[in-house]
Amino acid sequence: MKKIPLLLTFVLIGIANFTSAQEQTPPPMKPEATEFYTPVPPKITPGAENNLPPSDAIVLFDGSGLDAFVSARDGESPAEWVIDNGELVVQRGKGDLQSKMAFGDAQYHVEWSAPTEIVGEGQGRGNSGFFLMGLYEVQILDSYESKTYTNGQAGSIYKQYPPLVNPLRAPGEWNYYDIIFKAPRFDENGMLTSPATVTVLINGVLVQNNVILRGPTEYIGIPNYKAHAEKLPIKLQDHGNPVRFRNIWVRPL
Repeated sequence: MKKIPLLLTFVLIGIANFTSAQEQTPPPMKPEATEFYTPVPPKITPGAENNLPPSDAIVLFDGSGLDAFVSARDGESPAEWVIDNGELVVQRGKGDLQSKMAFGDAQYHVEWSAPTEIVGEGQGRGNSGFFLMGLYEVQILDSYESKTYTNGQAGSIYKQYPPLVNPLRAPGEWNYYDIIFKAPRFDENGMLTSPATVTVLINGVLVQNNVILRGPTEYIGIPNYKAHAEKLPIKLQDHGNPVRFRNIWVRPL
C-alpha cells in the first residue's frame, strides 16, 4: 500500500474541514429578520410653536388660572401666588406651590424669568426652584452675571451637580428648562434599588447629562435616600423673589 505524502494529507484535511464549515454556515440573514412592527408608537401632535405643549402633555399652567396647584404648606389650601398678564409670579411669604397631580418618570417643560429689579447677590438674587417629586431641586436663580457656589447656580441639581455651561438669558428675558426625570425605585423593604436620574436643557442647551442623584437635594448636610411613593407632586419654590413662570407642562413617561 502506497503512503500518502504528508503535504497531500494536510491538503485533504483542509478541504474536508472547509467543506464541513460550509455545510454548517447558516444561510445569510435577511433584512426582515431584524425588523419589528409592534408596538406602534402612538401618534401625537407637537406644539404649533416652539415650547408649546404637545397633544399628550398635561398642562399645569398656561396663564389662565392656578387650578392645577395648591399651597405646599398643607397640600390642599388654594395657591396664593399672583397671575399678572398671564404670568405666574412668586409672592413673598405665601409659601411654595405644589401640583395637585403626582408624577414619577416624566418629561417637564417650564419657563421662567428673573426680576429686572436687581436685589441682592448670589442666592438672594432671583431665587426659586423646580422640585421634582417635591424633593429633587433643579435650581432657578439669576446667575446671569451674579456669583454664587456653582452647584447652586441656575441649572444645577442643587448642592449636587453644577451645570455643564451657563446659557442663561438676562433678567427680564425668558429661560426655558426641559427636564427628563427618572424616579428612584425602592424594594418592599424600603431599600433603594435604582437611584433617580435627571437630564436638563436650558434654552435648548444640555447642562445636566443623565446625572445620578445622590438623594433628595439638601441645603445642609449629605443627601440620603428614604423610601417614598412612586409618584409625588412637583413643587415651585417661594424663596422671597418675584420670579415669573409661564408655560408649564409635563408628559408622564
